[in-house]
Amino acid sequence: MGTLLVKNIAHLVTMNHKGETLEDAYLFVEDGKITQLGSMASAPKGADKVVDGKGMVILPGMINTHHHFYQTLTRNLPNCQDAKLFDWLIYLYDIWAKMTPEALRSGSLIAAAELLASGCTTAVDHAYVYPDGNTSLFDVEVNALKEAGIRMHLCRGSMSLSREDGGLPPKCVVQTDDQILAHCQEVIEKYHEKDDLGMMRIVLAPCSPFSVTADIMRQTVTLAEEHDVLIHTHLAETEDEDDFCMEKVGMRPAAYLDDLGWMRENAFFAHCVWLNDDEIKLMADRKAGVAHCPTSNMRLGSGIAPIVPMLKAGVKVSIAVDGSASNDSSNMIAEARQAMLLQRVKYGASSMTGLEALEVATRGGAAVLNRSQTLGSLEVGKAGDFVGIDLNTLDYAGAQEDPALAPIFCFTKRVELNVVNGEVLIEKGSFTKLDIEKIVAEHNRVAHAMVESAK
Repeated sequence: MGTLLVKNIAHLVTMNHKGETLEDAYLFVEDGKITQLGSMASAPKGADKVVDGKGMVILPGMINTHHHFYQTLTRNLPNCQDAKLFDWLIYLYDIWAKMTPEALRSGSLIAAAELLASGCTTAVDHAYVYPDGNTSLFDVEVNALKEAGIRMHLCRGSMSLSREDGGLPPKCVVQTDDQILAHCQEVIEKYHEKDDLGMMRIVLAPCSPFSVTADIMRQTVTLAEEHDVLIHTHLAETEDEDDFCMEKVGMRPAAYLDDLGWMRENAFFAHCVWLNDDEIKLMADRKAGVAHCPTSNMRLGSGIAPIVPMLKAGVKVSIAVDGSASNDSSNMIAEARQAMLLQRVKYGASSMTGLEALEVATRGGAAVLNRSQTLGSLEVGKAGDFVGIDLNTLDYAGAQEDPALAPIFCFTKRVELNVVNGEVLIEKGSFTKLDIEKIVAEHNRVAHAMVESAK
Protein backbone atom coordinates (compact mmCIF):
# COMPACT_ATOMS: atom_id res chain seq x y z
CA MET A 1 0.00 0.00 0.00
CA GLY A 2 2.97 2.33 0.47
CA THR A 3 3.27 5.47 2.61
CA LEU A 4 1.22 8.66 2.95
CA LEU A 5 2.27 11.93 4.59
CA VAL A 6 -0.25 14.66 5.39
CA LYS A 7 1.81 17.73 6.32
CA ASN A 8 1.17 21.24 7.61
CA ILE A 9 -2.10 20.25 9.30
CA ALA A 10 -3.57 23.32 10.98
CA HIS A 11 -5.54 21.32 13.58
CA LEU A 12 -5.17 17.55 14.06
CA VAL A 13 -8.09 16.39 16.21
CA THR A 14 -6.96 13.00 17.52
CA MET A 15 -10.07 12.06 19.53
CA ASN A 16 -7.76 10.05 21.77
CA HIS A 17 -8.66 9.54 25.43
CA LYS A 18 -6.76 12.68 26.38
CA GLY A 19 -8.76 14.72 23.88
CA GLU A 20 -5.61 16.09 22.25
CA THR A 21 -5.67 18.46 19.31
CA LEU A 22 -2.26 19.11 17.70
CA GLU A 23 -1.45 22.36 15.91
CA ASP A 24 0.86 22.63 12.89
CA ALA A 25 1.03 18.85 12.78
CA TYR A 26 1.62 15.91 10.47
CA LEU A 27 0.19 12.42 10.05
CA PHE A 28 2.14 9.52 8.55
CA VAL A 29 0.48 6.31 7.33
CA GLU A 30 2.29 3.16 6.28
CA ASP A 31 0.54 0.12 4.78
CA GLY A 32 -2.84 1.36 6.00
CA LYS A 33 -1.80 2.12 9.61
CA ILE A 34 -0.83 5.34 11.33
CA THR A 35 2.83 4.92 12.32
CA GLN A 36 3.71 8.53 13.22
CA LEU A 37 2.01 11.80 14.11
CA GLY A 38 3.10 14.98 15.83
CA SER A 39 4.57 18.42 15.31
CA MET A 40 5.74 19.40 11.83
CA ALA A 41 9.18 20.01 13.34
CA SER A 42 9.63 16.21 13.56
CA ALA A 43 7.83 15.22 10.34
CA PRO A 44 9.40 12.79 7.85
CA LYS A 45 10.89 14.42 4.77
CA GLY A 46 8.61 12.63 2.31
CA ALA A 47 6.45 9.64 1.39
CA ASP A 48 5.06 7.83 -1.63
CA LYS A 49 2.13 10.27 -1.49
CA VAL A 50 2.24 13.71 0.12
CA VAL A 51 -0.86 15.82 0.86
CA ASP A 52 -0.73 19.42 2.10
CA GLY A 53 -3.09 19.91 5.06
CA LYS A 54 -2.62 23.70 5.23
CA GLY A 55 -5.72 25.39 6.64
CA MET A 56 -7.41 22.07 7.40
CA VAL A 57 -8.87 20.48 10.47
CA ILE A 58 -8.22 16.73 10.30
CA LEU A 59 -10.69 14.46 12.10
CA PRO A 60 -10.99 10.68 12.50
CA GLY A 61 -13.22 9.25 9.81
CA MET A 62 -16.83 9.03 10.93
CA ILE A 63 -18.49 5.65 11.31
CA ASN A 64 -22.02 5.20 9.96
CA THR A 65 -23.54 2.19 11.69
CA HIS A 66 -26.84 1.78 9.83
CA HIS A 67 -27.77 2.39 6.22
CA HIS A 68 -29.68 0.84 3.32
CA PHE A 69 -27.57 1.69 0.28
CA TYR A 70 -30.13 0.55 -2.28
CA GLN A 71 -32.58 3.15 -1.00
CA THR A 72 -30.76 5.94 -2.84
CA LEU A 73 -32.84 4.62 -5.76
CA THR A 74 -36.13 5.59 -4.11
CA ARG A 75 -35.73 8.87 -2.30
CA ASN A 76 -38.17 11.74 -2.54
CA LEU A 77 -40.98 9.63 -3.97
CA PRO A 78 -44.23 11.64 -3.81
CA ASN A 79 -46.43 8.75 -2.70
CA CYS A 80 -44.51 8.21 0.53
CA GLN A 81 -43.18 11.66 1.39
CA ASP A 82 -45.64 11.98 4.26
CA ALA A 83 -46.09 8.36 5.35
CA LYS A 84 -45.17 6.78 8.66
CA LEU A 85 -43.00 3.67 8.82
CA PHE A 86 -45.34 0.74 8.16
CA ASP A 87 -47.24 2.47 5.33
CA TRP A 88 -43.94 3.71 3.91
CA LEU A 89 -42.53 0.16 3.91
CA ILE A 90 -45.58 -1.44 2.32
CA TYR A 91 -45.47 1.06 -0.55
CA LEU A 92 -41.71 0.78 -1.14
CA TYR A 93 -41.37 -3.00 -0.89
CA ASP A 94 -43.22 -3.33 -4.20
CA ILE A 95 -40.68 -1.03 -5.85
CA TRP A 96 -37.63 -2.61 -4.24
CA ALA A 97 -38.90 -5.96 -5.50
CA LYS A 98 -38.02 -4.71 -9.00
CA MET A 99 -34.38 -4.06 -8.13
CA THR A 100 -31.88 -5.32 -10.72
CA PRO A 101 -28.15 -5.99 -10.33
CA GLU A 102 -27.44 -2.83 -12.35
CA ALA A 103 -29.68 -0.79 -10.05
CA LEU A 104 -28.09 -2.15 -6.88
CA ARG A 105 -24.58 -1.48 -8.18
CA SER A 106 -25.53 2.09 -9.00
CA GLY A 107 -27.32 2.64 -5.70
CA SER A 108 -24.35 1.28 -3.75
CA LEU A 109 -21.85 3.54 -5.53
CA ILE A 110 -24.00 6.62 -4.97
CA ALA A 111 -24.48 5.83 -1.28
CA ALA A 112 -20.77 5.18 -0.75
CA ALA A 113 -19.79 8.36 -2.60
CA GLU A 114 -22.23 10.48 -0.65
CA LEU A 115 -20.92 9.10 2.64
CA LEU A 116 -17.28 9.60 1.69
CA ALA A 117 -17.98 13.18 0.62
CA SER A 118 -19.53 13.93 4.01
CA GLY A 119 -16.72 12.61 6.20
CA CYS A 120 -17.54 8.92 6.58
CA THR A 121 -14.82 6.28 6.23
CA THR A 122 -16.58 3.18 7.62
CA ALA A 123 -20.18 2.20 6.99
CA VAL A 124 -22.70 -0.51 7.79
CA ASP A 125 -25.12 -1.39 5.02
CA HIS A 126 -28.20 -3.39 5.99
CA ALA A 127 -29.04 -5.20 2.74
CA TYR A 128 -32.08 -7.42 3.16
CA VAL A 129 -34.01 -7.31 -0.14
CA TYR A 130 -33.33 -10.18 -2.58
CA PRO A 131 -36.02 -10.17 -5.30
CA ASP A 132 -36.94 -13.70 -6.39
CA GLY A 133 -34.18 -15.08 -4.17
CA ASN A 134 -31.40 -13.50 -6.25
CA THR A 135 -28.56 -13.72 -3.73
CA SER A 136 -26.01 -12.78 -6.40
CA LEU A 137 -27.03 -9.20 -5.55
CA PHE A 138 -24.82 -9.53 -2.49
CA ASP A 139 -21.79 -10.17 -4.71
CA VAL A 140 -22.75 -7.22 -6.91
CA GLU A 141 -22.72 -4.92 -3.91
CA VAL A 142 -19.42 -6.26 -2.57
CA ASN A 143 -17.73 -5.53 -5.89
CA ALA A 144 -19.23 -2.02 -6.10
CA LEU A 145 -18.07 -1.15 -2.59
CA LYS A 146 -14.55 -2.40 -3.26
CA GLU A 147 -14.55 -0.08 -6.26
CA ALA A 148 -15.60 2.85 -4.05
CA GLY A 149 -12.89 2.13 -1.45
CA ILE A 150 -14.97 2.66 1.70
CA ARG A 151 -14.43 0.40 4.73
CA MET A 152 -17.53 -1.78 5.13
CA HIS A 153 -19.51 -3.91 7.52
CA LEU A 154 -21.94 -5.44 5.03
CA CYS A 155 -25.05 -7.01 6.53
CA ARG A 156 -26.54 -10.17 5.12
CA GLY A 157 -30.05 -9.13 5.93
CA SER A 158 -33.11 -11.33 5.61
CA MET A 159 -36.89 -11.56 5.61
CA SER A 160 -38.84 -14.81 5.89
CA LEU A 161 -42.37 -13.59 6.73
CA SER A 162 -44.36 -12.22 3.79
CA ARG A 163 -47.71 -10.43 3.95
CA GLU A 164 -49.39 -13.81 3.72
CA ASP A 165 -47.47 -14.92 6.81
CA GLY A 166 -48.20 -11.85 8.92
CA GLY A 167 -45.24 -9.71 7.77
CA LEU A 168 -45.09 -6.63 5.54
CA PRO A 169 -43.16 -7.50 2.32
CA PRO A 170 -44.51 -9.30 -0.76
CA LYS A 171 -43.75 -12.99 -1.21
CA CYS A 172 -41.16 -12.39 -3.94
CA VAL A 173 -38.61 -10.80 -1.56
CA VAL A 174 -38.70 -13.32 1.29
CA GLN A 175 -36.76 -16.56 1.63
CA THR A 176 -37.00 -19.69 3.72
CA ASP A 177 -34.99 -20.03 6.91
CA ASP A 178 -32.77 -22.69 5.32
CA GLN A 179 -32.04 -20.50 2.29
CA ILE A 180 -31.16 -17.55 4.49
CA LEU A 181 -28.85 -19.47 6.81
CA ALA A 182 -27.07 -21.23 3.95
CA HIS A 183 -26.31 -17.93 2.24
CA CYS A 184 -25.20 -16.35 5.52
CA GLN A 185 -22.68 -19.15 5.93
CA GLU A 186 -21.54 -18.72 2.33
CA VAL A 187 -20.88 -14.97 2.48
CA ILE A 188 -19.04 -15.21 5.80
CA GLU A 189 -16.67 -17.79 4.33
CA LYS A 190 -16.29 -15.82 1.10
CA TYR A 191 -15.97 -12.20 2.25
CA HIS A 192 -15.42 -11.74 6.00
CA GLU A 193 -11.99 -10.22 6.71
CA LYS A 194 -10.98 -10.88 10.31
CA ASP A 195 -7.68 -8.97 10.34
CA ASP A 196 -7.41 -5.65 12.19
CA LEU A 197 -7.55 -3.60 9.01
CA GLY A 198 -10.23 -5.73 7.34
CA MET A 199 -12.02 -3.66 4.69
CA MET A 200 -15.01 -6.00 4.38
CA ARG A 201 -16.66 -7.61 7.35
CA ILE A 202 -19.92 -9.51 7.35
CA VAL A 203 -22.76 -8.87 9.79
CA LEU A 204 -25.80 -11.16 10.15
CA ALA A 205 -28.90 -9.02 10.19
CA PRO A 206 -32.51 -10.19 10.02
CA CYS A 207 -34.51 -7.15 8.95
CA SER A 208 -36.55 -6.89 12.14
CA PRO A 209 -38.02 -9.10 14.87
CA PHE A 210 -41.35 -9.07 13.03
CA SER A 211 -40.04 -9.85 9.52
CA VAL A 212 -38.48 -13.25 10.31
CA THR A 213 -39.36 -16.26 12.42
CA ALA A 214 -38.24 -16.63 16.01
CA ASP A 215 -36.28 -19.69 14.93
CA ILE A 216 -34.12 -17.78 12.48
CA MET A 217 -33.44 -15.09 15.06
CA ARG A 218 -32.09 -17.75 17.42
CA GLN A 219 -30.13 -19.55 14.68
CA THR A 220 -28.59 -16.27 13.61
CA VAL A 221 -27.13 -15.86 17.10
CA THR A 222 -25.68 -19.37 16.97
CA LEU A 223 -24.13 -18.86 13.52
CA ALA A 224 -22.67 -15.49 14.52
CA GLU A 225 -21.06 -17.02 17.62
CA GLU A 226 -19.63 -19.81 15.48
CA HIS A 227 -17.87 -17.34 13.17
CA ASP A 228 -17.30 -14.44 15.59
CA VAL A 229 -19.32 -11.91 13.58
CA LEU A 230 -21.70 -9.17 14.69
CA ILE A 231 -25.50 -9.31 14.60
CA HIS A 232 -27.81 -6.42 13.80
CA THR A 233 -31.49 -5.58 13.40
CA HIS A 234 -34.06 -2.79 13.77
CA LEU A 235 -35.48 -2.25 17.25
CA ALA A 236 -38.21 -0.10 18.78
CA GLU A 237 -38.36 2.35 15.89
CA THR A 238 -42.04 3.28 16.27
CA GLU A 239 -44.93 2.96 18.70
CA ASP A 240 -46.68 0.87 16.03
CA GLU A 241 -43.89 -1.67 16.42
CA ASP A 242 -44.65 -1.94 20.13
CA ASP A 243 -48.30 -2.62 19.36
CA PHE A 244 -47.39 -5.13 16.63
CA CYS A 245 -45.06 -7.11 18.90
CA MET A 246 -47.50 -7.11 21.80
CA GLU A 247 -50.19 -8.47 19.48
CA LYS A 248 -47.96 -11.12 17.88
CA VAL A 249 -45.75 -12.34 20.75
CA GLY A 250 -47.15 -10.68 23.89
CA MET A 251 -43.94 -8.74 24.61
CA ARG A 252 -42.40 -5.38 23.85
CA PRO A 253 -39.70 -5.54 21.12
CA ALA A 254 -36.73 -5.26 23.49
CA ALA A 255 -38.07 -8.01 25.76
CA TYR A 256 -38.74 -10.18 22.73
CA LEU A 257 -35.18 -9.76 21.48
CA ASP A 258 -33.85 -10.54 24.94
CA ASP A 259 -35.94 -13.70 25.00
CA LEU A 260 -34.39 -14.67 21.64
CA GLY A 261 -30.85 -14.23 23.02
CA TRP A 262 -30.10 -11.03 21.14
CA MET A 263 -29.23 -8.70 24.00
CA ARG A 264 -25.49 -9.28 23.92
CA GLU A 265 -22.13 -7.60 23.29
CA ASN A 266 -21.85 -8.57 19.61
CA ALA A 267 -25.29 -7.09 18.80
CA PHE A 268 -26.27 -3.58 17.78
CA PHE A 269 -29.68 -2.17 16.99
CA ALA A 270 -30.97 0.57 14.71
CA HIS A 271 -33.19 3.36 16.07
CA CYS A 272 -34.19 2.34 19.64
CA VAL A 273 -36.58 5.28 19.83
CA TRP A 274 -39.15 3.72 22.15
CA LEU A 275 -37.06 2.23 24.95
CA ASN A 276 -38.00 2.70 28.59
CA ASP A 277 -35.54 3.09 31.47
CA ASP A 278 -35.48 -0.63 32.26
CA GLU A 279 -34.75 -1.50 28.63
CA ILE A 280 -31.96 1.06 28.49
CA LYS A 281 -30.40 -0.46 31.61
CA LEU A 282 -30.71 -3.92 30.06
CA MET A 283 -28.83 -2.78 26.96
CA ALA A 284 -26.11 -1.18 29.07
CA ASP A 285 -25.71 -4.28 31.23
CA ARG A 286 -25.52 -6.57 28.19
CA LYS A 287 -23.16 -4.17 26.33
CA ALA A 288 -25.37 -4.04 23.24
CA GLY A 289 -24.96 -1.12 20.85
CA VAL A 290 -27.31 1.47 19.33
CA ALA A 291 -27.26 3.04 15.86
CA HIS A 292 -29.01 6.38 16.31
CA CYS A 293 -30.75 7.70 13.16
CA PRO A 294 -32.06 11.17 14.06
CA THR A 295 -33.01 12.48 10.60
CA SER A 296 -34.85 9.31 9.59
CA ASN A 297 -36.74 9.30 12.89
CA MET A 298 -37.78 12.90 12.24
CA ARG A 299 -38.63 12.33 8.57
CA LEU A 300 -40.98 9.44 9.39
CA GLY A 301 -42.32 11.06 12.54
CA SER A 302 -41.11 8.10 14.59
CA GLY A 303 -40.01 10.04 17.66
CA ILE A 304 -36.86 11.20 19.47
CA ALA A 305 -34.58 8.45 20.74
CA PRO A 306 -33.51 8.85 24.40
CA ILE A 307 -29.80 9.14 23.59
CA VAL A 308 -28.88 11.30 26.60
CA PRO A 309 -30.26 8.71 29.07
CA MET A 310 -28.55 5.96 27.08
CA LEU A 311 -25.16 7.64 27.31
CA LYS A 312 -25.63 8.31 31.03
CA ALA A 313 -26.49 4.63 31.53
CA GLY A 314 -23.34 3.52 29.66
CA VAL A 315 -24.99 2.23 26.47
CA LYS A 316 -22.71 2.13 23.42
CA VAL A 317 -24.21 4.72 21.05
CA SER A 318 -23.26 5.54 17.46
CA ILE A 319 -24.60 7.72 14.64
CA ALA A 320 -26.24 6.49 11.44
CA VAL A 321 -27.88 8.16 8.46
CA ASP A 322 -30.29 5.27 7.77
CA GLY A 323 -31.54 4.66 4.25
CA SER A 324 -31.85 7.46 1.78
CA ALA A 325 -35.55 6.76 1.30
CA SER A 326 -36.16 7.84 4.90
CA ASN A 327 -33.50 10.54 5.04
CA ASP A 328 -33.27 11.71 1.45
CA SER A 329 -29.60 12.41 2.08
CA SER A 330 -26.56 10.66 3.52
CA ASN A 331 -24.50 13.44 5.10
CA MET A 332 -22.64 11.89 8.01
CA ILE A 333 -21.26 15.05 9.61
CA ALA A 334 -24.66 16.71 9.29
CA GLU A 335 -26.18 13.65 10.98
CA ALA A 336 -23.88 14.07 13.97
CA ARG A 337 -24.94 17.73 14.17
CA GLN A 338 -28.59 16.69 13.91
CA ALA A 339 -28.16 14.21 16.75
CA MET A 340 -26.83 16.97 19.00
CA LEU A 341 -29.60 19.40 18.10
CA LEU A 342 -32.41 16.87 18.48
CA GLN A 343 -31.28 15.82 21.96
CA ARG A 344 -31.22 19.50 22.94
CA VAL A 345 -34.84 19.85 21.82
CA LYS A 346 -35.85 17.13 24.27
CA TYR A 347 -33.37 17.48 27.14
CA GLY A 348 -32.07 21.07 27.07
CA ALA A 349 -29.36 23.21 25.51
CA SER A 350 -26.44 21.64 27.40
CA SER A 351 -27.66 18.03 27.27
CA MET A 352 -25.36 17.01 24.41
CA THR A 353 -22.21 18.96 23.65
CA GLY A 354 -20.56 19.27 20.26
CA LEU A 355 -17.69 17.15 21.52
CA GLU A 356 -20.09 14.41 22.63
CA ALA A 357 -21.69 14.44 19.17
CA LEU A 358 -18.26 14.07 17.57
CA GLU A 359 -17.33 11.29 20.01
CA VAL A 360 -20.51 9.34 19.23
CA ALA A 361 -19.87 9.69 15.48
CA THR A 362 -16.28 8.43 15.74
CA ARG A 363 -15.29 6.51 18.86
CA GLY A 364 -18.91 5.57 19.50
CA GLY A 365 -19.18 3.89 16.10
CA ALA A 366 -15.92 2.04 16.68
CA ALA A 367 -17.19 0.74 20.04
CA VAL A 368 -20.51 -0.41 18.57
CA LEU A 369 -18.66 -2.35 15.85
CA ASN A 370 -16.19 -3.75 18.43
CA ARG A 371 -13.30 -2.08 16.60
CA SER A 372 -12.06 0.42 19.17
CA GLN A 373 -8.54 -1.00 18.86
CA THR A 374 -8.26 0.12 15.24
CA LEU A 375 -10.92 2.76 14.46
CA GLY A 376 -12.46 5.90 15.94
CA SER A 377 -9.37 7.98 16.80
CA LEU A 378 -6.08 9.07 15.27
CA GLU A 379 -3.31 7.29 17.16
CA VAL A 380 -0.21 5.29 16.31
CA GLY A 381 -1.21 1.74 15.41
CA LYS A 382 -4.73 2.62 14.33
CA ALA A 383 -6.14 2.60 10.82
CA GLY A 384 -5.29 5.45 8.47
CA ASP A 385 -8.93 6.55 8.22
CA PHE A 386 -9.41 10.32 8.43
CA VAL A 387 -10.98 13.33 6.77
CA GLY A 388 -9.90 16.91 6.22
CA ILE A 389 -12.08 20.03 6.17
CA ASP A 390 -10.92 23.41 4.89
CA LEU A 391 -12.00 25.97 7.47
CA ASN A 392 -11.15 28.92 5.22
CA THR A 393 -14.46 28.80 3.39
CA LEU A 394 -17.79 30.59 3.51
CA ASP A 395 -19.35 27.90 5.72
CA TYR A 396 -16.87 28.54 8.54
CA ALA A 397 -16.42 32.29 8.39
CA GLY A 398 -16.33 33.53 11.98
CA ALA A 399 -16.09 29.98 13.38
CA GLN A 400 -12.34 29.80 13.98
CA GLU A 401 -12.29 30.03 17.78
CA ASP A 402 -12.97 26.31 18.22
CA PRO A 403 -11.76 24.68 14.99
CA ALA A 404 -12.22 21.11 16.23
CA LEU A 405 -15.97 21.59 16.60
CA ALA A 406 -16.61 23.98 13.72
CA PRO A 407 -17.64 21.05 11.46
CA ILE A 408 -20.26 20.01 14.05
CA PHE A 409 -21.76 23.38 14.90
CA CYS A 410 -21.64 24.74 11.35
CA PHE A 411 -23.29 22.88 8.49
CA THR A 412 -20.66 20.84 6.67
CA LYS A 413 -21.57 20.04 3.08
CA ARG A 414 -18.45 18.29 1.81
CA VAL A 415 -14.98 17.36 3.02
CA GLU A 416 -11.79 18.45 1.29
CA LEU A 417 -9.93 15.21 2.00
CA ASN A 418 -10.97 11.62 2.71
CA VAL A 419 -8.46 8.85 3.38
CA VAL A 420 -9.44 5.23 4.02
CA ASN A 421 -6.84 2.63 4.95
CA GLY A 422 -4.14 5.05 3.82
CA GLU A 423 -5.67 5.51 0.36
CA VAL A 424 -6.69 9.02 -0.71
CA LEU A 425 -10.26 8.76 -2.00
CA ILE A 426 -11.05 12.50 -2.03
CA GLU A 427 -8.40 15.18 -2.56
CA LYS A 428 -9.09 18.92 -2.93
CA GLY A 429 -12.77 18.06 -2.79
CA SER A 430 -12.67 15.74 -5.83
CA PHE A 431 -12.95 11.95 -5.98
CA THR A 432 -9.79 10.16 -7.06
CA LYS A 433 -11.36 6.81 -8.02
CA LEU A 434 -14.98 7.46 -8.96
CA ASP A 435 -16.38 9.28 -11.99
CA ILE A 436 -19.21 11.00 -10.11
CA GLU A 437 -20.84 12.64 -13.14
CA LYS A 438 -21.11 9.28 -14.90
CA ILE A 439 -22.35 7.47 -11.78
CA VAL A 440 -25.06 10.08 -11.12
CA ALA A 441 -26.34 9.91 -14.71
CA GLU A 442 -26.51 6.10 -14.59
CA HIS A 443 -28.18 6.19 -11.19
CA ASN A 444 -30.93 8.56 -12.28
CA ARG A 445 -31.63 6.37 -15.31
CA VAL A 446 -31.89 3.05 -13.42
CA ALA A 447 -33.78 4.58 -10.49
CA HIS A 448 -36.45 5.94 -12.83
CA ALA A 449 -36.68 2.61 -14.66
CA MET A 450 -37.12 0.69 -11.39
CA VAL A 451 -39.91 2.97 -10.15
CA GLU A 452 -41.66 2.81 -13.52
CA SER A 453 -41.46 -1.00 -13.63
CA ALA A 454 -43.39 -1.21 -10.36
CA LYS A 455 -46.38 0.75 -11.69
